[in-house]
Amino acid sequence: MTRSPAAARTALFVPGNRPDRFAKAAAAGADLVLIDLEDAVPAADKAQARTHTDAWLAAGHPAAVRVNAHGTPWFDDDLAMASRHGCPIMVPKCQDVDALTDLVSRSAGRCHVIALIETALGIEHATRLCATPGVVRAALGNADLATQLGVDPGDHLALAYSRSRLVAASAAAGIAPPLDGVTTRLDDPGTLASDIAHARRLGFAGKLCIHPSQLPAAADGFASTEEELTWARSVLNASDGASRVGGEMVDRPVLERARRLLANA
Repeated sequence: MTRSPAAARTALFVPGNRPDRFAKAAAAGADLVLIDLEDAVPAADKAQARTHTDAWLAAGHPAAVRVNAHGTPWFDDDLAMASRHGCPIMVPKCQDVDALTDLVSRSAGRCHVIALIETALGIEHATRLCATPGVVRAALGNADLATQLGVDPGDHLALAYSRSRLVAASAAAGIAPPLDGVTTRLDDPGTLASDIAHARRLGFAGKLCIHPSQLPAAADGFASTEEELTWARSVLNASDGASRVGGEMVDRPVLERARRLLANA
């Protein structure tokens, strides 16, 4: 399955230097496959990883590409390769609006951009970054951000401000709600479920995944529940304007939330 970056609930990373895993990632059921040329690839393998990715995309396989950060020796070649294919681009260490605008310009607007915000400066600039033309989604890089802040990346309270800032910035820019960061513990379904529930409660609408085993929980966790859908249908069956449904006052904002739940189902 491949959805646009704006609609994806699950995005699965696969290392760019492991072409043997590309097909497995594509078949795993993620809404979006993210071929990673950045953190997952050692410096010595960067050029080869780009070549593997180029070949995969040239064969017609849909995927997004996490390029190396602006200012690194690999950024220009990564951007040129991704731009040729017009594939979605995830921009790491996203914090400079001018650099982001330049990237969009150099890709000739052919590539939807996911702004991966993983620094304190990026969080503080989130409103402008999300509003940059060409950006269709933001994502939280919780591991790098937590390292800079000196906190545990799995601590919900420690990153609550950053998460809420990113949700608010996305809404203010009129783009899709953001993707939450990774859960690094692969052997603990309880931690994964807790992370998903917390992110959804804050307003996130999807998750970055590092293993196919995380996809079912993330897909289910960010989907509307049957209880929510039943509520939404009952609200929309009521008349427009202010009314009561099940003891709850229903007016325009409530109607809009109900419409959004059904549209996202």
